[in-house]
Amino acid sequence: MRKRGYPSVSSQWRPMNFKTVRWALGIVLAGTLAAACLAQSAPIESLTHFPRTTLDIVAHGHRDRFKVWIADTPLRQEQGLMFVRDLPPSEGMIFPQGAPQVAHFWMKNTFIPLDMVFVGENGRIAKIIAKAKPFSLAVLSSDVPVIAVLEIRGGEAKRLGITIGDRVSWKAAG
Repeated sequence: MRKRGYPSVSSQWRPMNFKTVRWALGIVLAGTLAAACLAQSAPIESLTHFPRTTLDIVAHGHRDRFKVWIADTPLRQEQGLMFVRDLPPSEGMIFPQGAPQVAHFWMKNTFIPLDMVFVGENGRIAKIIAKAKPFSLAVLSSDVPVIAVLEIRGGEAKRLGITIGDRVSWKAAG
């Protein structure tokens, strides 16, 4: 007598049905694609290798100064502040855009909320996205052409009274 649910020793091997084969191939394909994506990802560069500068935001005679990393290459712009677990209030990262363009960002692999400050063609803040949600893959857009995007600690723009129209300036790395 055999227990219910267990095949007997004499049971024959039976081929899998099409649905099972398709499911198994899907799992293998998904694993292969994931491995390929991981293999092609650029290594994370230490922020100590990024150039640094100071950035000023000025409005109504008041100046807020930040020490920022410059994301000056496509790989550095892709990495941004990913994997950073703490950002002091007076620090951030600037993403120069070269030619004015609509900028699109996301919060992939970003552990902390960030304020995104979009700098318009005239050097003034065109838009602020406050406290962007960590790890979100939602696209965050400037909506208008910008020359740079500044990321600072989430909530800092409000705390310092930074608003649309404030002037932003920084020295390029050199």
